[in-house]
Amino acid sequence: MSRRIYISQLEEESRRRAREARLPFEAASGGKEANNNDGSCHFDNEHQFQDDLMEIIQQGRAAIRKTYETALVPYHAAVSKPAQKAYLGTFLFATTSLFLLGLSTIAYALFYFNFVPQVSVERIIHLQFGAEADEIREGYPHGTATLDASLTALQPYDVSLFLHLPRTPNNQATGNFMLDLSLLSPAKPPSTAEKPLPESALKERLAHSRRPAILTYASPIIDTASTLTGLPWYVLGWKTESEVVQVTMFDGVEFPKGWANVPQEVKLVVEADEKMQFYEVGVRIFAKFGGLRWIMYHHRILSYVIFTSMFWSSSMVSALVAWLVLSSYLVPDSTAVKERQPASPQIKAEPSESEKYDPSMTEGLSDTSRTFPMFGRHVPLHFTGREEAARRESDKRVKQEDEVIQSAGIQPLTPEADEYEGIETSGFRDSGIGTSLDEGQRARVQRRKKSSLFAGLPEED
Repeated sequence: MSRRIYISQLEEESRRRAREARLPFEAASGGKEANNNDGSCHFDNEHQFQDDLMEIIQQGRAAIRKTYETALVPYHAAVSKPAQKAYLGTFLFATTSLFLLGLSTIAYALFYFNFVPQVSVERIIHLQFGAEADEIREGYPHGTATLDASLTALQPYDVSLFLHLPRTPNNQATGNFMLDLSLLSPAKPPSTAEKPLPESALKERLAHSRRPAILTYASPIIDTASTLTGLPWYVLGWKTESEVVQVTMFDGVEFPKGWANVPQEVKLVVEADEKMQFYEVGVRIFAKFGGLRWIMYHHRILSYVIFTSMFWSSSMVSALVAWLVLSSYLVPDSTAVKERQPASPQIKAEPSESEKYDPSMTEGLSDTSRTFPMFGRHVPLHFTGREEAARRESDKRVKQEDEVIQSAGIQPLTPEADEYEGIETSGFRDSGIGTSLDEGQRARVQRRKKSSLFAGLPEED
């Protein structure tokens, strides 16, 4: 890039010199050009065309260079150090945000499943017919069902029983019958007594309820008419002569904290005067949500957005605080580092852009001078090498010294003044009038002039 700029400036300088060289010629040959209008005009038009063509080419190059540099401005801005730091910061922020968002989602899911219990729990109770070992009541159907860890403390529940009963004569003749439901705690560890206790004795009754139940009454005429009307459905098996009786046993029952206070088993006893027949018996437990649990269950998407945003914001703030703390401890203080480090040698400053592209500088150029031909009758382009530049600099210094001698008024040495050489160079004293050159400088100047004057004279015998 710097060489192209340098060559362009040399071309501009050569054209300027060519114009200056043609001015005297054109002024001197004005009359001749007037007489020979045809040939000279053609010659001038040719040179003018070449100059205009070179100027157009230079303008086109400058426009292309400017367009190229303008087009590269966004690229240089995009790959600059601040842009790279911005890219890295954005990538780290986005990665951290996504990672913390995933953690916040997992945290909300864990919080939801731990805070909001199951809405409904349904268990089938398999009835047993016969006497119990620990009960006096003989012949009553009874059964148990395990709840495991389905219930939660401090949560109201509605508990109901459903009984699928066939409309047999025994069931219709039974009339009202009693349902005895007990909620039992987990089994306690056995004591050290000699006689082992039955398992039912190790479980404590946490809640107990008794409710009556009865099949729906239907008169013989209504029963016969209903059977005749639904006879096709009975034949096809789409309808059976049965009824499902549902009885609410507990309404809003709540258990205190502690694993031993939450029931893990239900026990049902059906007390009836007649032997009853059953298709299926089960228990249903429904949670009655309120407050935050009701909001989280009935508005799940809104709850997810709110709580996940809260978890994510707190995570981002915590990550930022941790980053600042680690940065303050891990990144050393610049002043402390400067005090600990010894004084390092000063690094040479890089040249600026203007100095780097200065065409007058000979550093880094060739030692040999070269001449480049130009178009038409233009003055050839001369490239000054390092050796020639050094020689010109030496001649310039000698010329400056000669000017100093002339301004000081020192007369050059002659052959007749040779005998006074020792007196003038050894015993000279400055009077302080007219010049401020010291003794040593005058002596050096006279010796140099003497050597230059007598360099070509033959030596005397």
